[in-house]
Amino acid sequence: MENITTVNEFLLLGLTSIQELQPVIFMIFFILYIINLFGNGAILVIIILEPRLHSPMYFFLGNLSCLDICYSSVTLPKLMSNLLSTHKAISFLGCITQIHFFHFLGCTESILLAMMGLDRFVAICYPLHYTVVMNPQVCILLASVTWLTSFFYALMHSVMTARLNFCHSQQLNYFFCDVKPLLELACGDIQLNQWLIFIVTGSLAMAACFLTLLSYIYIIVFLLFKNQSCRVLHKALSTCASHFMVVSLFYGTVGLTYIPPISATSVIQGRFVAVIHTTITPVMNPLIYTLRNKEVMLAMKKVFGRKLFN
Repeated sequence: MENITTVNEFLLLGLTSIQELQPVIFMIFFILYIINLFGNGAILVIIILEPRLHSPMYFFLGNLSCLDICYSSVTLPKLMSNLLSTHKAISFLGCITQIHFFHFLGCTESILLAMMGLDRFVAICYPLHYTVVMNPQVCILLASVTWLTSFFYALMHSVMTARLNFCHSQQLNYFFCDVKPLLELACGDIQLNQWLIFIVTGSLAMAACFLTLLSYIYIIVFLLFKNQSCRVLHKALSTCASHFMVVSLFYGTVGLTYIPPISATSVIQGRFVAVIHTTITPVMNPLIYTLRNKEVMLAMKKVFGRKLFN
């Protein structure tokens, strides 16, 4: 009979046990977190204040910026506090809450990227119908469905994880709470939880990724086979390139994070990729969209002042 105990907290082993490196890692994450807050916050401000950016594409971009701020805030503050603390613990309720919001925001981003691909598909392939198809009501409906679907998806994982019994070590060999590391500590039947990850999470991720890629493939084929001026073709491909870079960064890190490890080295590599996914990706998104987008750069100059950019 396995020793089932009531778990009040988990100990997060974090990224490294070398004490001398922890303040350095803290400063790196702190700087990245500040860049994330200011970068995505700036995009939100200019989208709200600049009337020229009140379009479906920037509506979804505003959602993505808001999401990236929240996504990093789920894991980074706790990770940074643990780097400076000797007691690297998270309460059971805090752990389940972190799981819920991590999967909630991760699922929202995957579906939101598909919605952004759909928006570009309609804008480029059916420009005369764009304002009718992607009207404000449709955009709000798509965003609402995205956030609500993701909330209930994450609720499924958090409830099913909370009902597990834990009879092994309370030391979580990870830097934040996620379903897969917790299943390693659980006792009893975890087959249903594993199937939920494999079927539900896998199906949602693959469907969203497929729809996103399909939109951009159709756009590229449409542009190549339709007679377009070089200027129109360059502008469309430039916009799609920014979106595709974000999509590749997101799904690339997600895929490498959730592929089952085959060795101890791959476990370390998986943890490194998870750091990129939760920390670097939200920082890169505003840089990709602003540096490659003249409309956003012009709006930033207008809102924040020309002197700041000279």
